[in-house]
Amino acid sequence: MKKLLLFLLLVFTLINCGEGCYNAPQTIAFKFVNSNDENLITNGALITYSVVDENQVQVQLTKTSDDMIILENVGAYNGTKNYKFYSNVKNIDFSIQSSEFKGGCDGYQINKLTFTGINIDVTDEKGYYKIVLE
Repeated sequence: MKKLLLFLLLVFTLINCGEGCYNAPQTIAFKFVNSNDENLITNGALITYSVVDENQVQVQLTKTSDDMIILENVGAYNGTKNYKFYSNVKNIDFSIQSSEFKGGCDGYQINKLTFTGINIDVTDEKGYYKIVLE
């Protein structure tokens, strides 16, 4: 009887760990500023913006209360994907390199975010990327 209970406990534990354990990629947030470090959303200069991936699929964006932009549901893949940020101020190309999370749970991690183009000033701040748009 003890062996049967121990076996059933082990089976239920393994089933629960596999289904409820997922690591989503970390959040990517952008703060757009001008050369005077003024937030472009707050001052009304950045009015329209969108992001599409290399397949022209729209990326969901969320504006935070402190006027930053969060890219939703990016990085859940193995490899590199190219993106384009469109706005009324400037367009920016960037790529995200991701890989499977190597831990006890399934999931993905973002390994590298690369901006391409001329005159793009990007600073990796703690928790977000500060991008100077002129």
